[in-house]
Amino acid sequence: MTQFVALDAAVKFFTLRLTNDSERTRKLTATCYVEWVLGDLRAKSAPNIITRVAADSGALYARNPYSNDYANWIGFLDVDEIPRGASSFTCDRAEFIGRNGSLHQPAGLARTRLSGRFGAALDPCAAIQVPINLMPGETGEIVWRLGMGRSADEAGELVQRFRGASAAAAALEAVQVHWHRTLGAVQVRTPDPALDVLANGWLVYQTIACRLWARSGYYQSGGAFGFRDQLQDAMALVHVAPAMLKEQILLCASRQFVEGDVQHWWHPPQGRGVRTHISDDYLWLPLALARYVESTGDSAVLEQSVPFLEGRPVSPQDDSYYDLPAPSPESAPLYQHALRAVLHGLRFGVHGLPLMGTGDWNDGMNLVGHRGLGESVWLGFFLCEVLRRFGALADRHGDVETAARCIAEHATLAAQLETHGWDGAWYRRAYFDDGTPLGAAANAECRIDSIAQSWSALSGVASRERAVAAMDAVDTRLVRRDARLVQLLDPPFDQHGQNPGYIAGYVPGVRENGGQYTHGAIWATMAFAALGDRARAWSLFEMINPVRHGDTRDAVARYMVEPYVVTADVYSVAPHTGRGGWSWYTGSAGWMYRLVVESLLGIAIEMAPAGACLRFAPCLPADWHGYAVDYRYKDTLYQIEVEQVAGGGITEVRVDDVAQSGDWLALADDHATHRVSVRVFAPPADVPG
Repeated sequence: MTQFVALDAAVKFFTLRLTNDSERTRKLTATCYVEWVLGDLRAKSAPNIITRVAADSGALYARNPYSNDYANWIGFLDVDEIPRGASSFTCDRAEFIGRNGSLHQPAGLARTRLSGRFGAALDPCAAIQVPINLMPGETGEIVWRLGMGRSADEAGELVQRFRGASAAAAALEAVQVHWHRTLGAVQVRTPDPALDVLANGWLVYQTIACRLWARSGYYQSGGAFGFRDQLQDAMALVHVAPAMLKEQILLCASRQFVEGDVQHWWHPPQGRGVRTHISDDYLWLPLALARYVESTGDSAVLEQSVPFLEGRPVSPQDDSYYDLPAPSPESAPLYQHALRAVLHGLRFGVHGLPLMGTGDWNDGMNLVGHRGLGESVWLGFFLCEVLRRFGALADRHGDVETAARCIAEHATLAAQLETHGWDGAWYRRAYFDDGTPLGAAANAECRIDSIAQSWSALSGVASRERAVAAMDAVDTRLVRRDARLVQLLDPPFDQHGQNPGYIAGYVPGVRENGGQYTHGAIWATMAFAALGDRARAWSLFEMINPVRHGDTRDAVARYMVEPYVVTADVYSVAPHTGRGGWSWYTGSAGWMYRLVVESLLGIAIEMAPAGACLRFAPCLPADWHGYAVDYRYKDTLYQIEVEQVAGGGITEVRVDDVAQSGDWLALADDHATHRVSVRVFAPPADVPG
């Protein structure tokens, strides 16, 4: 059985191929069964669902006329069969399962035909049973389609469009071509097959299919867009699908209020969502926009007009509210949306650090600054990175005034971080509303938090001496090599200090509360790579690589989740030490892709005066001789061999046996195939740390 979803329609296919390997004729039935929800909770929506049979096609239709937003939408189940009319069906779940029955042994499978019952006031389902006779050696195929149309007309069009085995085969081929092209844009061959299997497929697939398209997973089935979350996901796609990053940037800009803040998350298509005091959401817009323009050179997007939202501000005493905001009559170019976000973020407390609001990147710390006075050290480093990147974009855009202000604000904030963020051996995490530090050596809980240390290095704000010391503290206090995990913070919150928020509601050692939050573990690995500490960068990558959690029987029994996709967290406290949690639906997949391709393999795409180029700055293990990568730029393939040799010097690049002038490769979309050799002169030893 092959299952897939059409690339351009809300239709899922179930293609069942049966071959009779026996020496006698076999008479079988195959049944497809679904339970209709057509809402958020089946128990709530089921009494309102009406089922019927489409007169023109015989497809089973279902509609929930009491739905506020989707009353006219039609769900359908249809089947290809030869001859037509041989199948039977029911829309009555009670009939199919049977009284006091279950899906382990449904009554419907013991009948020769289903009743054909449909209508209102049923426990709604859709079950279609198809008889099939197979001669010895014969193969038969049945194709079911489960889909949704915004109206009966659209549902009917989809049923007719995808009927027949050839239509299903064509839809499957389109899906395969799409993924082959997308996942094949960057293909690496390294000495580490556990890295290759992630970089060449699973990380990008997880990011696109789960995070951007489904926005759903086994641990969280929500369907909402997160302003910060999906922007981070899409930022990983500059190498393989930059158009998806552009689309996400424009979508997020349309969820910005005129004041500069944004919806923390919202549900399409109506846009109901949450407006909050969270302090970092809107800053991801200018950062993502700068990355997109830096990578593609598409400056025209800066002038694309995007509308704002209007809604009542969140009152000072509230964390948030849920509502459907109104579209504003005011629109502005995308560049102005990003600028408005930056200006909205320039709000500082008594220490000159950004106000934390009801959480920064760590939503669970929602009580640290909920009175409007608490400050975030991590947000300070992050804001410095935003100011640096957006300031460069403003300069290229001709906005000299904004570029100058970004430089000035960056310098002021960097000084305040060094004065009020440093705790003596590492950086603090934040200040509570009353001025009490968080993430300090004197704290009973959360003496150290990894993301402030990582971003001190990633932002380039900290001096090398302090950045190395801060990351040494991460290695000493948060890296658990025995358990193969990297804690987000330590000690966990356990009611021995001020209440930081709902993070303290997690059991100590679970999720953000002292477990490995993989997002943060990846940032730590990237920080070691940024400092040139290749030994610890690769050591941490080996620890957080999900494949390495599934390479022995004992590891599988401990990890307990899929080893081919990234998990959001890994528990750090017995008896669950090493157990993975919240797999699939995590932004860590996109960040791990950036870690592998950019931080470790050292491939960056950016715009030079002459056009797009690849820059090479690998951070490779000392015992690697190199690696290979096939990099497709638009419709042109570059077959790149990277060789690591001992000694000092600059990176050497040759294209089609012609030496280049620097450590970069000029990209041209000439539809040809080019052979590239890169010689990287490795340092004689790892940077001491």
